[in-house]
Amino acid sequence: MYRLTKKIGATIVLGLALVTTWQVAAKDISQTQLQQLMKNDRKVVLLDVRTAEEFEQGHIPNAVNISHKELEARLAELSGAKNTQVVIYCRSGRRAEVAKQVLLTNGFNQLDHLAGDFNEWTSNNLPTSKGL
Repeated sequence: MYRLTKKIGATIVLGLALVTTWQVAAKDISQTQLQQLMKNDRKVVLLDVRTAEEFEQGHIPNAVNISHKELEARLAELSGAKNTQVVIYCRSGRRAEVAKQVLLTNGFNQLDHLAGDFNEWTSNNLPTSKGL
């Protein structure tokens, strides 16, 4: 009976961990919510995970650019943001999801994904910056 109870307990703990990770991984922030955060000067790291070339052509003001392919190798650049709200975006969402999983695995716990990513941002004629 003890072994069965121990296995059930371990299964429940693992299930709760997966549900918690999914809930964090599934959190989106709207374009309007991000604009409000930026307007209120709230401490937030805006992480653009597109390539340097895409970033140079245009990005959301004050964004930090680390390509999703380089993120794991460059985590030290974000070490001070582990307990800070990080909003991740790319062009359409796929690379942002990859980046979010890397950050979750490495202990970042306040992650948001910008709904609509940069495509929607530009479609809504919201402010952008050019260059690095």
